[in-house]
Amino acid sequence: MYEELKYWYLRDHKLFRALSMSQIRQLCIITGYKKAQKGDVIYFGSGELPRIYLLKKGSIKIVALDEDGNEVVKDVIQKGDLFGHLELDDSQEINEYAKALSPEVSICSFLQSDFEHLMLKHPDLALSYTKFVGLKMKRLKNNYNNLMSKDARSRLITFIREWAEREGKPHNGKVYIENYLTQNDIAQIICTSRQTAVLLLQELESSGLVYYSRKEIIIDDIEKLK
Repeated sequence: MYEELKYWYLRDHKLFRALSMSQIRQLCIITGYKKAQKGDVIYFGSGELPRIYLLKKGSIKIVALDEDGNEVVKDVIQKGDLFGHLELDDSQEINEYAKALSPEVSICSFLQSDFEHLMLKHPDLALSYTKFVGLKMKRLKNNYNNLMSKDARSRLITFIREWAEREGKPHNGKVYIENYLTQNDIAQIICTSRQTAVLLLQELESSGLVYYSRKEIIIDDIEKLK
């Protein structure tokens, strides 16, 4: 059963379009498959064999610990995205871990060494991987630039708009987002305090722009959310 799940997911992922059906079947042999529930830790960046992960279903957050031992959200990973040891550097120590955000999470993974060997055999895959990771690094750089150049309110609005573009479901002119982030998660993502994030969410709600609850976020008119 898991072999078929891995096959159909890898076949449909744009990263592996350069491979034939038989090559994807062979790839399934070295592919790990894992399920997790909300709150489960998926991997630790240090102390494990380097792996590259593909998120098949759900959402996770990449978390680091600050000097006081508090969680700091570095990124939120969505369906189809890559995470883990993406730079293919065995000597690089990654002090982070991944935690499931949504009720159900499914992941495929490869040992870094196996994936490097695969790319040596298939140059088209190596090119596709380079482009994929390059776009991801560009997005993270843009997020960093937003943190440096915008105030907390603007950062929150930018985050909600991007979230809506990725996962929002339009209905009757409104956009509905399933909310799996706590107020503290949102505060960490936009680099502000939880108190400030709560006040900003309340301000957006009182302005009629956003309705926030633990289960969902509703955007009345995304064009007005600027």
